[in-house]
Amino acid sequence: MRSIFLSFLLAAAATTPIHGQQPKAITNSIGMKLVLIHPGSFTMGSPNDEKGHEDNEAPHEVTISNSYYLGIHEVTQAQYEKVTGTNPSYFKGSTMPVENLSWDSAATFCKRLSEMPVEKAAGREYRLPTEAEWEYACRATSTTAFCSGNEEDTLEDFAWFGEEPTSESHAVGLKKANRWGLYDMHGNVCEWCQDRYDAPPKDADPRRKEPTRGWSHAIRGGCVNFESTNCRSAMRLITTDGKAGNVGFRVAMRLATKASEPEASPHYSKHLCKVNSVENLWEGEAPAEPTVQWFGRSL
Repeated sequence: MRSIFLSFLLAAAATTPIHGQQPKAITNSIGMKLVLIHPGSFTMGSPNDEKGHEDNEAPHEVTISNSYYLGIHEVTQAQYEKVTGTNPSYFKGSTMPVENLSWDSAATFCKRLSEMPVEKAAGREYRLPTEAEWEYACRATSTTAFCSGNEEDTLEDFAWFGEEPTSESHAVGLKKANRWGLYDMHGNVCEWCQDRYDAPPKDADPRRKEPTRGWSHAIRGGCVNFESTNCRSAMRLITTDGKAGNVGFRVAMRLATKASEPEASPHYSKHLCKVNSVENLWEGEAPAEPTVQWFGRSL
């Protein structure tokens, strides 16, 4: 009996955070699982010799100053329906990622989830991850094109990609997770990020003032009908902020604290991006909005 009791205490100690520490993983009131991502620094972007490298992926050091939680899966259709009462997805399935939705819809989901009584009482504040947070978590300490290595054949165990343009997305979590326990960071559906597509960010602060110029919010990860090079950790994508047929999202979350946090300061100067293989480098007024061609199925 004593050994059984001791085993119980050891198991409890392994799953219960020490006072003042954040739990390593959380399952919220709608069954969404999130893992704690610790602060750290990494090289965001890709080297010039990486296959598929784009000009908007210049390597630069980024420091993640604060820990945050990130959903281990893309938001599923069942979870989206629980919060909003709707399901805009083109391909239906309760465990498939929600898609065919705008950036505003994804942001509204986060706001409504934060306002649910159980989540509010727990002090959980949901939002979309910043581009830097997304890439940091996708890499999970890797420095290669994919979390699994540089070669396409290493990606097959971790991602749905390279299928026909009409192929539907797959249920979440069927492939292997990366080192930090996150599934489908590459492929399946693309994912909205919090910040607007602009110069590659030098930090991950979600409070950073968003630039007023730039065409839409950033998209990451690639999708089921993208070739592997468009599913790389560093790949940055753009479409309009309206409904995007193969774009979903996952949530980031922080536990609210009583301590007030200082406002972050903007740090934008020059902006480099690549759209339809045309580079634009500008200062001052933004150029006219371009015609953006989406990869894969037309919007």
